Order: sequence, then structure tokens, then C-alpha cells
Amino acid sequence: MTDTAVHPHAARPDGTKPPGRQGRGVTQGAGSGSPLLRLFGRRLLMTIPLLLAISVLVFVLLEMMPGDPARNQAGMDASEEQVEAVRQRMGLDRPAPERYFGWLFGLFRGDLGQSSVSGQPVADMIADRAPVTLELVVLAFVVSLGIAIPVALMAARKPGGLFDRATMVVAMTMLAVPNFVLAMLLVLVFAITLQMLPAIGFVPLEDGLVPNLRSVAMPVLALAVPLAAFYTRFLRGDLVEQMNSADYVDTARSKGVRPGLVLWLHAFRNSSFGLLTIVGLNIGTLVGGTVIIEQIFAMPGMGMMMLEGAMSQDVAVVQMCVFIFAAVAVLANLVVDLMYAVLDPRIRYGSH
Repeated sequence: MTDTAVHPHAARPDGTKPPGRQGRGVTQGAGSGSPLLRLFGRRLLMTIPLLLAISVLVFVLLEMMPGDPARNQAGMDASEEQVEAVRQRMGLDRPAPERYFGWLFGLFRGDLGQSSVSGQPVADMIADRAPVTLELVVLAFVVSLGIAIPVALMAARKPGGLFDRATMVVAMTMLAVPNFVLAMLLVLVFAITLQMLPAIGFVPLEDGLVPNLRSVAMPVLALAVPLAAFYTRFLRGDLVEQMNSADYVDTARSKGVRPGLVLWLHAFRNSSFGLLTIVGLNIGTLVGGTVIIEQIFAMPGMGMMMLEGAMSQDVAVVQMCVFIFAAVAVLANLVVDLMYAVLDPRIRYGSH
């Protein structure tokens, strides 16, 4: 009689599988989830301690600011008793760690503090000012990419050509001009000489789309043009490198694909990852630029509010504005990480 070896994972005569294999399958299925969600969870956990470190740094820097906020609020002619009363009202008589944790716990509760100058809740002030800054940042972001991408694509089609050389000269010139100098030139040309756009002020969107766009046109250009020059120069260089050295470009050309389609469908897709990185890193620059631009054009946004708070030593306002600006830059880089995984599912962050 011949002995027959039975494999431990072989199916039973009734067609069912052994319980060991089924148990392992259920365990693996339960433990698996969306790679994008796992990536988001990991990156979010890394962001939380970074935001806490930023909050500590902001608090320490404001503590090191010269001057006495209580004396500044009470006035130079105020007596010591009056200054001390203002100091107690502002909470400056408490130890620094107690003030920091009080602010942090208030932040978790949605209590952003109170302005020591106007007496308004900081949350209400931000709610009034944030839409202006948000509109400037979003429009400048869209305009900068709307200029950079098509110009870089056209310049990369014929490297060294007339359009390419002219583009690089203009881009280098715009990179050398600070945005506040560009803002002054825009005012001189479009507001004073041509009288096409208002020099200062902001018209809310509720008062009409055209008046709103006219009021933000020059501030948006002052923010967007230097960034567009930087993005154009970077993207054009990367596209030219891809077209000259990438194997997939040679493969597409050998198949008879037209050069324009190779540039758009193949080279630009790969170059978009580098552009995405540069855009994410420059979100902080874009948001920080609003502080100066809003002051020049008298735009009632968070940048102007922060600058006014710094001049009057309104600690609660400055602290919250700086923290929000820093948090926006950090969260923008979190979004960039997620977009990497969306654009290229082959990317794995620590997964097997």
C-alpha cells in the first residue's frame, strides 16, 4: 500500500480550506488599509510636535522683544501704579510658562486671546482680516503657476532660441527685483501714470467681482511675478534636462510621438514632482510676503494686522498671526507629501 503525503494547506475532500489559512487571510485583510490614509496619519503625527515647537519658538521670540507692552499701553506719562494695573490686566505679571500654557490650552478651546489695544477677541479680528490675505495668497498662487507653466513649456521646446533667451533674461530680472520695489513700480505705472487701477484699498467680493479684482490686481502681481520667474527658471531647466537625457523620452521619440506631446505628456509629468516640491517650500515665502504688500497697498489683511500689532506691542495679535502663518507653511508641505502619493501610487513611505 502506497503512503500519500498530504500538504498542510491542501484543500479538504469537501472543498473547504484549512482554518489556519483562513485565519491568516482575515487578519491580513483587517490590518490593511488605504496607503494614502496611512501616509496622512503618519505625516499628521509628525506635524503635531512641529507645530508645538513653533508655538514655543514664537512665544520665546515675543518674550525677547524690546520694550514693555504694559508701559506702551498705559502711556509714557502713566504712573507705576497705572502701569502695574495694565500689566495685571494683560496677564504679564504671571510667570512665562504659565502664560504660555494658558495660551496653548486656550488655543485648543478656540480662545485665541484678546487684543490689548482694541479689546476685541483675536478670533474675531482674524475672521475679519483672514479673507483678504487668503484671497491674495490664492490668486498669487494661481497667477504664478499660470504664468510659469506655459512659459517654461514654450521655452523648453527650443532651448537656446530667441524666446528661451528672452524668457531667461526676464526671469532673472524679476528675481533680482524685491516684491516691495515691484509694488512701487506697479503703482507708478498703473495707478499714477495710466490711472487704470486703484493705488490703495480693498473692495470686498460682495461689492462686485470686477471692483474686487481691480483692487487686488496690483498686490497679486507684486506677489506672483517674482514667484513666477523662479518657477519658470526651475521648470524650464528641468524640462530641458528631461528632454535631453531621459530614456523614456528617447523611447517616445522612437515610436514617432511628436516633440510637443513628448514634452507635455512625458517630460512635464516627471518635472511636475520637482515643481511641486518648490511650490510647497515657497508657500511660506508667499504668505510672509503679504505682510509688506498689504502695508504698501493698505489691504486690511492679516499681514497688516500683524505689523500693526508689532508696532503697538499687541502680543496676543502678533503671537496668533505668526503662529497661523507658520502653521500654513507646515500644512502646505503636508499637502505636498500627499500629492506625491496621489500623482504616483508607486511611491511608498515606509510601507512594504
